[in-house]
Amino acid sequence: MTAPGGVDVLKPVRAELPAPAANEVRLRQAAIGVNFVDIYQRTGLYPVPGMPAVLGIEGAGVVESVGADVTTLRSGDRVAYAGLPLGGYAEARNIAASRLVRIPDGIDDRTAAAAMLRGITAHMLLDRVCPIRQGMVLLVHAAAGGLGLILTQWAKHLGATVIGTAGSRDKAELGRSYGLDHAILYRETDFVAEVRRLTDGAGVDIAYDGVGGETLTRTLDAMKPFGTVISIGQASGSLPAVTLGELGPRRSLALARPSSFAYANDPKSYARATAALFEQLGRGLKIKIGAEFPLAEAAHAQAQLERGATVGSFLLRP
Repeated sequence: MTAPGGVDVLKPVRAELPAPAANEVRLRQAAIGVNFVDIYQRTGLYPVPGMPAVLGIEGAGVVESVGADVTTLRSGDRVAYAGLPLGGYAEARNIAASRLVRIPDGIDDRTAAAAMLRGITAHMLLDRVCPIRQGMVLLVHAAAGGLGLILTQWAKHLGATVIGTAGSRDKAELGRSYGLDHAILYRETDFVAEVRRLTDGAGVDIAYDGVGGETLTRTLDAMKPFGTVISIGQASGSLPAVTLGELGPRRSLALARPSSFAYANDPKSYARATAALFEQLGRGLKIKIGAEFPLAEAAHAQAQLERGATVGSFLLRP
């Protein structure tokens, strides 16, 4: 990435990779995740440390070599990672050994790369931000997206009822096949009115919104009193200015804006979340890989993600 801007600022280049530092390993990547945060960084919404920059905060592959002080990993280990620092859009990268998690046998590299960031985010939402209890009713916007499909399955495992919004009948059907109890076609139906109908007027306990804009504002009207709205993204490009007066006393709501990066950067949270994710994968959590692109086509992959052209998680292939 040479400057903030459109997808045209992303260019494939060849570069020499130095030997890993004492606490690092050289990772030969097998699969790289593409996420909305990459787009936010490309457009300048989230600043990057410097230019030129290699984007990417999620991937999986094989350890090629280790630094002098690394004792926890060795050449040949299959590992995955999510979170800062940047540098994922590459055939190989040097990365701190502490960021890497061994991939259990039975889970392939593509699945691990597609699941890491979204799985850590799901654990943060379901276990830390607002722990899920049996019988809760949840609203998941963009339920056919990579995070939405993971959230739905995991929340169902915890005993929740899940209502999701989707932009097409195909996406709604995909959400149902991953456990969604009710799918709302938000382009055809007022999702607030439909949520009220499905809950006999009560509303939902928790809503997860990665869209922002008017969607987040309107979600306030879909909540039970003392419910929680969790803002986890802004695919629409903007976040509304929500005042405390809009949250109560009539509504009596909580609004959260948690950071997946902050969660992943805490070693204890990172360890708990990745262990829980691989446990869920071992129990049958399904990961939908909606599209794969050659690494050199990273710009095209981001353009497709911005347009909402496919479902599930996006991967780059080195």
